[in-house]
Amino acid sequence: MTQLEQFLHRAEALLHRLEAILPAAAPVPDFAAAPAFRWRTRGGAGFLQPVPHIAPIALSDLHNIAPQKSQIEQNTRQFVAGRPANNVLLTGARGTGKSSLIKACLNQFAADGLRLIEVDKSDLADLADIVDLVAARPERFIIFCDDLSFEEGESGYKALKVALDGSIAQQSDNVLIYATSNRRHLLPERSSDNASYVHGEDGDLHPGETVEEKISLSERFGLWISFYPFRQDDYLEIVAHWLRSYACDEASIAAARDEALRWALQRGSRSGRVAWQFARDFAGRARS
Repeated sequence: MTQLEQFLHRAEALLHRLEAILPAAAPVPDFAAAPAFRWRTRGGAGFLQPVPHIAPIALSDLHNIAPQKSQIEQNTRQFVAGRPANNVLLTGARGTGKSSLIKACLNQFAADGLRLIEVDKSDLADLADIVDLVAARPERFIIFCDDLSFEEGESGYKALKVALDGSIAQQSDNVLIYATSNRRHLLPERSSDNASYVHGEDGDLHPGETVEEKISLSERFGLWISFYPFRQDDYLEIVAHWLRSYACDEASIAAARDEALRWALQRGSRSGRVAWQFARDFAGRARS
């Protein structure tokens, strides 16, 4: 074997070893494959994974949240039409339709070019890369962060602040961020925070730096939409809606009333999610 052949052999072996430790190339996203995507990371590289089958929920399926539905539908309609629109933070009681409302908006406007990218909290540090990836696309993208909350010091907190309004770069006009949370300010609020409040000379109350920091993220969302626990009648109306969707007749719906209330009592919540879960259970047993 000549010296050149030996060199080429060694070079090829070195390349094989390098390929084993280098991250694989991220797949090119197929934006025609689906209306929704998940941001995934593999070997240190992030990519968009199509979600071909999305939840079929419609805006008409969501009851007793008419003001909230109107606000987010109007904001999304403006965004899809290329008009100014706001990033949205949906907060409040669990199971009242926050995430479902965003999914229903996707179904409502997907034919008009709306797309959704679901990003886990652990991947929020990649927000800048995600925006760069879609900024030149003709579609309109909602980055969806579900059940969002932070503890002090988490890296995703700063990344989200920058993505919302804090970068030297101009924000892309085809990207909005919609987030849901049970916390209004996305961070835990403790009684010790009140110790940072100070009184001015004229008696005015000034929040300290700890409180200012906790408020600074949520206030970067232009639109806040609050959700509240359902009354008993609201809960029963939602139960009836879902039972009708499972082809239950009115007599069966009336007969299910007491059982639906016990179901909610056992779970400590009269929410839309609990109503849907009960309807699935009741309708499934009725068909057995």
